[in-house]
Amino acid sequence: MNDPIVDEVRKVRDAHAARFNYDLHSIFLDIKKREKERGLVFVGGVARQPLPNKTLQPTGVAIPVSPDSTCPEAAPAAEL
Repeated sequence: MNDPIVDEVRKVRDAHAARFNYDLHSIFLDIKKREKERGLVFVGGVARQPLPNKTLQPTGVAIPVSPDSTCPEAAPAAEL
């Protein structure tokens, strides 16, 4: 399936890369130069810190289960 917009973006990207002989470092420097010239500020490479997990709240009293129980819902957890 061809998408004309995707095709156009790829064509522009390829033309830009060809100007720098497909050298990634040169392409990067050009992008940074353009950002500076236009006064654009992009987010640095620092990832957001994850929020700490909230403490789990007890839901009620645990129901004791006999090891001899045959009910699947009451089966003891598998041992590690």
